[in-house]
Order: sequence, then C-alpha cells, then structure tokens
Amino acid sequence: MPGAIVRKLTPEQEELGRKREELAAVRAALAERELELADLRAHLKSFEGLYLRQVGVLYAELDDWEAKVAELEASLRPSASAKQNAQEARKRAEETHEATHGEASKAKDFKPSPDLRNLFRDVAKRIHPDFAKDDADRERRTRLMAQANDAYSRGDAETLQQILDDYDESSESVQGEGVGAELIRIIRQIHQAKKNISSIEKELANLRASEIAKLRDDTEMARRAGRDLLNELAASIRKEIADLRGKHSSLVRQVRANE
Repeated sequence: MPGAIVRKLTPEQEELGRKREELAAVRAALAERELELADLRAHLKSFEGLYLRQVGVLYAELDDWEAKVAELEASLRPSASAKQNAQEARKRAEETHEATHGEASKAKDFKPSPDLRNLFRDVAKRIHPDFAKDDADRERRTRLMAQANDAYSRGDAETLQQILDDYDESSESVQGEGVGAELIRIIRQIHQAKKNISSIEKELANLRASEIAKLRDDTEMARRAGRDLLNELAASIRKEIADLRGKHSSLVRQVRANE
C-alpha cells in the first residue's frame, strides 16, 4: 500500500501558522487588559456612587450653609468683595449639589461573577476592533465593544451573550483570504493589538493614580484596620455643618436686630 502523500508547507504557510499562534496569544492578552480596564472603571464608578451618597451629599449641604452664611454677611456688611464672595459661594454650592445628585451617585455596587468575567473575555477576543478586516468592520466592532463594556458594567450577561451570538452568526465573522494577504493582515493586527495593550496599561495607571482611586484604596486600608473612613469623613463634615448652622443663626439674629 503506497504511503500517504504529505504535502510540505511553503515558507509563507509556515510563517502564517506561527503568526496565527502569536495572534491568538495577543488576543488573549488584549482581552485580559480590556477586562482589567472594564473592572477598574466599574469598581471606581461603584465606589464613587457610594462616596457621593455617603459623603458627597454632606459636602453639598456644607457648601449650601457656607453660601447662606456668606449671603448674610454680605447683607450685614455690604461691599463689593462680600457680594462677590457670596456669589462664588452660591455658585460652588449649586455645582456641588448638581455633581452629588447626578447619575454618578446612582451607581450600584459592582461584583462581577466569574461567568460574567469569562463571557467578557470571549467577547473581547472575538469582536475587538483591533482585529477588524477593514474600516467598516472596525466601526461595527467599535460600536459592539462599547455596548459590551456598558453591559459588563451593569452586570448584564444576557446582553453580552447576545452581542457575541449575533456577531458569530453574522457574515462579517467569516474569515478566508489568500495566504499572503492573510499574513499581512495578521501582522498588522498583532502590531495594533500590542499598541492598544500599551495604551490600556497607561490608562490603567492613570485611573489608579486618580483621586477617587486613592480614596478607594485608603478606604480599603482603613477597613482592614477596622475603621470606616467614609463614616469618619461624614462625621467630620457634619460637625462643620453644625458649626455653620450656629454661625448662620447668630447672623440671622443680627439681621433682625438691625431691622
């Protein structure tokens, strides 16, 4: 019986095989970084919501009392500087109130399950814009990736799965080109993915250095030491509010005495 004919791969085909393996590794690395970034964004958003509900509302109340005091002082001792101070205090109070009671304050606690994290990895590997074939494909993938990030931050596994299923069933997911063209495309995808991994790492570093991230870290360190840092901050602000209320009452009495 004649032996089976083994067709030897061309150098281009061998290189394509190696690049496919490298691309798979880069896809996995990029998906991990995307997951890490999505996790950090969601956790910081969740912590910011907690902070605003527990401490931010008190800062808004504090600024409001400071504005009330400044306005009374301006009425008792009228001057251009007193009037300006009162206007600035009122503007600051309005800005603080808007920031404190906005959408950020409504963010819920973020605790993704292992299944949700794995699903997000799968989505990132399949539809990340870095692996697009052309501009139209990149635009579509970018839109889907934004939807995936939003779904992940909300813990919406059903939407994530639907995004993945819809993409896998679409004609855009079908691959198939000549060896040379595919090799060039894969090399460019690898290059772009590595650039994006570097960009994501920089964004992660910036987020970790942000004020809200530092406060979250300080809060966690305090918790491990048996302290509640946010409650401590809230208690300190309540004391300042009480002092301002007392000052406001005194100024009201002066205003009435002058009438």
